[in-house]
Amino acid sequence: MSQNWTPPPAPSGGAQANIPNYLVLAILSVFCCWPLAIVAIINATKVNTLLAAGDTAGAMAASAAAKKWAMIGIGSGVVLIVIYIIFIVVVGGLGAMSGR
Repeated sequence: MSQNWTPPPAPSGGAQANIPNYLVLAILSVFCCWPLAIVAIINATKVNTLLAAGDTAGAMAASAAAKKWAMIGIGSGVVLIVIYIIFIVVVGGLGAMSGR
C-alpha cells in the first residue's frame, strides 16, 4: 500500500510576517511631534494594505518610511524638550541672580 504524497505548497504570504509596520512606534511619536507622526502613521497603515495587494516592495518602502518619520518625530520632540528645559533653567537662574 504505497501512496504518492506531495507536500502542501508553501504559503505565498511568507514574506508578510517579515515586514514590520511600525504602527506602535508611529503612534508613540504623536506625543513628541504630531505633524511628523501623522506622516509616520499614514505610512505604517499602508504596509498591511500593500502586503495584502501583493506589493512587497511597496510594503517594504512604506515600512522604512514609517520608521524614518517616527524616529525623526521622536528625535525632534526630545531635542525640543531638552532645549525647553535648558531655557527654563537659564531664565530661572537669571531671575535668581537679579536679586528680586
